[in-house]
Amino acid sequence: MSSLSHSLELNKGSQPGPDRTEGEDHCSALLENQLSVGDFVKIQRAFKPLEPSQTICMSREEFMQRMTEIVGWGTKEEYGKLFDKVDVVQDGFINWDKLTSFMLLALYENDERAKATVVPQWEELEFLPVKHKDTIQKVIFLKSSSRYLTISKEGLLGIWGENLKLQETLPITSDATKLKHLWVTSLVSLENVNKIAVAFTSKEICFYDLLSKEFPCQYKLQGLKGTPICLDYWYDPLDANESILSFGDITGKVQAIAFTTALISLFEHPASAYEDEEATVTINWAELLSGHHKCCYTLEHKLHHGDWVRQVTYNASLDAIISSTTNNTNTVVLAWREKSKKHLKMTSLNIAQGIHAFDYHSRLNLIATAGINNKVCLWNPYVVSKPVGVLWGHSASVLAVQFFATKKQLFSFSKDKILRLWDIQHQLSIQRIACSFPKSQDFRCLFHFDEAHGRLFISFNHQLALLAMKRNTGKRLRSHENAVTCVLYSSALKQVISSDVGSTVSFWTIDTGQKIKQFTGCHGSAEISTMALDANETRLLTGSTDGTVKVRTQ
Repeated sequence: MSSLSHSLELNKGSQPGPDRTEGEDHCSALLENQLSVGDFVKIQRAFKPLEPSQTICMSREEFMQRMTEIVGWGTKEEYGKLFDKVDVVQDGFINWDKLTSFMLLALYENDERAKATVVPQWEELEFLPVKHKDTIQKVIFLKSSSRYLTISKEGLLGIWGENLKLQETLPITSDATKLKHLWVTSLVSLENVNKIAVAFTSKEICFYDLLSKEFPCQYKLQGLKGTPICLDYWYDPLDANESILSFGDITGKVQAIAFTTALISLFEHPASAYEDEEATVTINWAELLSGHHKCCYTLEHKLHHGDWVRQVTYNASLDAIISSTTNNTNTVVLAWREKSKKHLKMTSLNIAQGIHAFDYHSRLNLIATAGINNKVCLWNPYVVSKPVGVLWGHSASVLAVQFFATKKQLFSFSKDKILRLWDIQHQLSIQRIACSFPKSQDFRCLFHFDEAHGRLFISFNHQLALLAMKRNTGKRLRSHENAVTCVLYSSALKQVISSDVGSTVSFWTIDTGQKIKQFTGCHGSAEISTMALDANETRLLTGSTDGTVKVRTQ
């Protein structure tokens, strides 16, 4: 029953059959995981005999043809693959009993896989004692000093210890914001040079020195044509002189400053600046565009065509600047740096209704997008025509996504304040948490997962909530309770099969190491001494110390 419930939850609201539209990637998941109860009723009718004593069997070609006609969606190729999975003994035909046995086993394995996946356990949701009076715009962790920084719209900077005790607050404002009552839009840490950069609605980006107690403003970048609303910073860990500050504005422009001597100086200093080290050096954007500053150069594109750039990041493994908007055209733009490093080549993803946010996992080479249409989509950055996976489960717009990189898992947070954790390998929702925030129709949410400390920060306007991961909750899976006697690898199933002296046989996925099924008492209490697979790897033979050999169909 739990398997059925789990499957139905995954398919809730997706309705992949009749509502398929051209270009949507409902096929990214396995066909058998997309079939609805109504689809199975149609399939059952096709196998229903005229006489109760008869059994209807179908060949591969017949099954492919009839299913595409009866179910009304799916391709012949997909139904052919399903047939091959059901016909494990390669008889060349299947019936209703074989199909239902396969589906029940698939549901069971999905359920067991989800149970076997180590999911984090959390402390109770805790609201931190912030002093912010306006919307929190950013939360960052400073590795160099083991401190957290929070900044709010009104320009109040909160400095927190590693123990999450608020140490002090400082007003971070530019001269323009003091005069015009404008506000902060974003914050980013420049770890390699011990600075932070803060963006303002006054079309300025200010750089503050973290090594001085009062965080003085060292540089003020002015003259931007649009208000910067998102920032990102990267530096090369092998050569900290090389770094990139990228930002997006409300005019749809994505811009970046590539620094080449960051450890020496971010910008050229005018002669007068050396007379007073405390003085703020004002930099005009036009100076950077003209190449006046030899220690850096600029990059930019306008492919978002006037839409607000909601998020921007530079990724070194792709050597590309990734940005996004809420528009369904050029929703995500990848601006690849060409060999000269000073020119960009663009590709883009078009996503229905747009997205709120994205994240990129370099080892998996996947971009996750938080869809306004309630979907979390997974994309290969080199294949922009359709997603390679769609995660179904949210019933409201998805506001944020972030990879749990070391676990190959993904967090997503939706407008109805539901947090989900997904297993990327199997595209399953393995955890659902309803967050207790005040009821509000209009709110700004910020989402930040500090993986190193196991802390998940979620802001709700000016409030900041913490979900802290419980320590040492992930239990390592034991292979067997008894001594292991034999291990096989099935290349057809990509599974490891192991046996022990207690007559138990276990199956494991080679990719994740997860136990997917287990059979106990295969030879009573006798020790399994050997195992083998047949030539087609569809039958498992086990031999035991009691002199018996048994054959099991996988």
